[in-house]
Amino acid sequence: MEGREEKKRMKILCLHGFRTSGSFFKKQISKWDPIFASFDMDFPNGLFPAGGKSELEGFFPPPYYEWFQFDKDFTEYTNLEECIAYLCDYITNNGPFDGFLGFSQGATLSALLLGYQAQFRDPSICQIAYEKPIKVKSVHFIGDKDWLKLPSEELATAFDNPLVIRHPQGHVVPRLDVVAVEKLRNWTREILESTSDLLNHECGQVKQQKEAEDMAEEEAKKSAAESTQSVEGQVVEQVLA
Repeated sequence: MEGREEKKRMKILCLHGFRTSGSFFKKQISKWDPIFASFDMDFPNGLFPAGGKSELEGFFPPPYYEWFQFDKDFTEYTNLEECIAYLCDYITNNGPFDGFLGFSQGATLSALLLGYQAQFRDPSICQIAYEKPIKVKSVHFIGDKDWLKLPSEELATAFDNPLVIRHPQGHVVPRLDVVAVEKLRNWTREILESTSDLLNHECGQVKQQKEAEDMAEEEAKKSAAESTQSVEGQVVEQVLA
């Protein structure tokens, strides 16, 4: 309707995988359109240029990026604190964001930023994470052939009542079958509806407060007018007397 304020869309921070890029991650999830059509999606690049060969070479153009570095056993991490600081600044300067969408290294960061401490062995990182289950809505895609299947399942257990969607593929952003699409669609619909209900409730409270303030202002004006009339009447009476 013309003149009516457009409803604010939820904003999602999308974090790509190791040695890829924001533009590639955007292409990866394009296969899920139009599930995320109701959201504003932000696809930043990793903090560091890729420090080695990327699996994208030859079929998706560079540059490629990584968020942090790690050893072969995934027990020691380099530049992780710098990455967290960078993302915190990015969120502050470009947010607020209503949620995260991450793949591989980006999913790890998403969980860390929400408080998942068990993903890392670095005590300095664990200090900023939560000890209790993360009470946010989450959905986890786990591939039967994913070489990170076990840590992915462990990650899901860190969240309160997660939605887990399994697929027969490996370590990829999967193509979803009809059942998975419906699950994801219902999940996003619940989020949008709950947010809409919250906004409607808040708007109702603001409207009630405004009406109460307007009523109080009218009462004050009425009271002031009556006081002025009373004073003028007394002056007239004194003059006539």
